[in-house]
Amino acid sequence: MMMMIKRAFILLVLSLFTAVIYSQEKDFGIWYGVTIKHEIVKKLDLEIAAVVRTFENAKKIEQEFLEGGLDYKFNDYLSAAGSYRLTNNYEDDLKYHLQHKLFLDLKGNLKIADLSLTGRFRFQARYKTYFEDVDDKIPDYTARIRLKATYKTFSFPLNPYVYAETFLPLNDDRDKVIGKNRFGAGLEFSIGKRHSIEAEYLFQRDFLPNLLDENIISFNYTLKF
Repeated sequence: MMMMIKRAFILLVLSLFTAVIYSQEKDFGIWYGVTIKHEIVKKLDLEIAAVVRTFENAKKIEQEFLEGGLDYKFNDYLSAAGSYRLTNNYEDDLKYHLQHKLFLDLKGNLKIADLSLTGRFRFQARYKTYFEDVDDKIPDYTARIRLKATYKTFSFPLNPYVYAETFLPLNDDRDKVIGKNRFGAGLEFSIGKRHSIEAEYLFQRDFLPNLLDENIISFNYTLKF
């Protein structure tokens, strides 16, 4: 069993580097984030995040958003979450317009020795306020599937991880099965029990509306209380 897990971990890493090698490297961006987590009652957590994302070689802000949600842990292996995101997004008219997103998550977690494997299924609904055509007035729905592997030990505060995520558009008018693929690798550094910092590289291939490859560096600070 452990050998199968190690092979899956190596395969995920190889997939990340294969995607980078064959990428078009059309754009580069930096993401900055701050997350606050608070346990309201036992097994129920509140999470609030503020994020800024740049594009065009990190020269412009592509979007900035504020997100809040609740996460309920059924047991050590299964949890569910719901959240809302208010986004200020850069559009084709060279102005920023609001978008609303709703997320429903189902997450599974399996720990084998020092390796933590996490799977997440996310249903996403997006509502735009900037309309280029009639179809933009219709909410678009997406199913997102993410697999993540984290190597974590209590004796060392630095935890490496890799993940892969696929975005599947659910609207009937979409002519492509996959809307976006995302591969990431990063390090999480724990500072005591309350604070942590993450540095991550991710490669993103967007198939809609046109093929676009992005190389992104992400930084995030998390406070737990």
